[in-house]
Amino acid sequence: MPAKSAVTAATRAILFDHDGTLIDSEHAHFEIWQTLVAKYGAHISADFYSNVMAGIPVAQNAIDVVNTFTLAVPAEKLAEEKHFLTRAYLKEQPFPLMPHAVETLKKCYDAGFQLAIVTGGSGISVERTLTARGIKHMFSATVSVEDVKHSKPAPDCYQLAMKKLNRSPSECVAIEDTEHGMRAAVRAGVPCAVIPTVHSAHHDFSDATSKYHSLQAWYAREC
Repeated sequence: MPAKSAVTAATRAILFDHDGTLIDSEHAHFEIWQTLVAKYGAHISADFYSNVMAGIPVAQNAIDVVNTFTLAVPAEKLAEEKHFLTRAYLKEQPFPLMPHAVETLKKCYDAGFQLAIVTGGSGISVERTLTARGIKHMFSATVSVEDVKHSKPAPDCYQLAMKKLNRSPSECVAIEDTEHGMRAAVRAGVPCAVIPTVHSAHHDFSDATSKYHSLQAWYAREC
């Protein structure tokens, strides 16, 4: 990994991924998927989730699960069932935060950076995080899976975020936790700092600008 900083003197906006970067949601998603596919007689292992599903939008997850386990249910229906279970979870509580998430966001906001969330997850999940944590005012833009035709690893979500912020790629930095998210940022021309989780530690991050073990470590080194 190159020993260089994604944030430079030209950086004006920080574009944060949501799941796995700001919120510690992957384990909850994993458990929801396990519960759902068990109904159809299949079992999703932790390795399968980490290797195939982590960081990928629900629609593609459903296709991969149906094809891999030959489930007797259309992928579209499975995806809708997953969305239903996720909404039920979010009615009870927001997803837990990653360590130092709000602290890091406040520091970035106070430093004068524009902030955005760019996620392959749902807008409902983003809204729940922002309102429950009292941080909605910090963000100038959000982009979720419903906002683009092609989600991560396509660059569309980052391109839309930059359009909303009126910023060029050289003025932005992306913060991601998966290879798929990093690919989306890099394809949009945005420098990317990665903070892998246990689910993405094995991903290929060779195209990232920098790599850290936590949000706190990233901010301390680059901002």
